[in-house]
Amino acid sequence: MAFYPQERLALFIDGPNLYNAARALNFDIDYRRLLQLFQSKGRLIRAFYYTALAEDQDYSPIRPLVDWLDYNGFTMVTKPMKEFTDTAGRRRFRGNMDIELAVDMMDLAERIDHAVLFSGDGNFRRLVEAVQRRGVRVSVVSTIRTQPPMVADELRRQADMFVELFDLAQHIQRAGGERRDASGGAQPPAAGAPADNA
Repeated sequence: MAFYPQERLALFIDGPNLYNAARALNFDIDYRRLLQLFQSKGRLIRAFYYTALAEDQDYSPIRPLVDWLDYNGFTMVTKPMKEFTDTAGRRRFRGNMDIELAVDMMDLAERIDHAVLFSGDGNFRRLVEAVQRRGVRVSVVSTIRTQPPMVADELRRQADMFVELFDLAQHIQRAGGERRDASGGAQPPAAGAPADNA
């Protein structure tokens, strides 16, 4: 990864997208290690984490992660999920955080040198282009090692640098390596399957 020590960095983490990419690569992310990795790469200004939450459920599998991140150096951006019924009559939840992420990245563009986007969503291509026009380098972290790849080709081409998530695994995966269902200790599990991000 091409990072520079005096570079002002900001992380923009599309929570469901990163979760799904790591799950497809069969590892859980240790968010403390992820934060430390990027703190060592430059001057980390902010680390945003975006996710929608099911507010009306008694227990949300992602709530422990959200609470942990909130107390451990991440700026949490959340909103309630919307409930809908799919064509098969199943109750489903949807939560799209694209606008929130785009607004924050544009807002911070004048105060950073390098934006690191953890998402493979092709909808962010225009955002990346707009931020680049303001003189900010943009790296995209996702994976092409899955079938099909989890990063849109147009997003990958637009980025100044593409970082393969699999190559970061040794630095950011939880102790024990591969994914596991149960957890404990200081950091909560990576959370259950997030909502549809559409």
